[in-house]
Amino acid sequence: MKRGLLFILLFSVAASAQTNQPPAALANTQLRDPALEVKAKALMETLRCVVCQGQSIADSDADMAGDMRALVRGRIAAGESPDSVRAWLVDRYGDYVSYDPPLNAATWPLWIAPFVLLAIGGWIARASFVRRR
Repeated sequence: MKRGLLFILLFSVAASAQTNQPPAALANTQLRDPALEVKAKALMETLRCVVCQGQSIADSDADMAGDMRALVRGRIAAGESPDSVRAWLVDRYGDYVSYDPPLNAATWPLWIAPFVLLAIGGWIARASFVRRR
């Protein structure tokens, strides 16, 4: 009985997370001008979905990603440059929204971590080779 109740509770929470609203107008519709769509698509592939966190807004099916795609396409169609649209999104959501965050005090661990992990891996490999001799 408790499992069934737990299942129903979890299912209802997941179902309530879905929205009944239709997607934004430009969320899944390409711009009429192919050159502008190329600019918008290139920008969307460099922006992280703030809900999914592991996907770009170009690849994500989340409602928030759709809203962000519509916003990018709308601003590009209005004549804004991709750099100004990116700057606006970074101002609104923070550096995390970009797959290429700037090097500053808050993001230096992101830039340093690969080198530290590579050095640790090299040290472990060297130690195991030395031990085998």
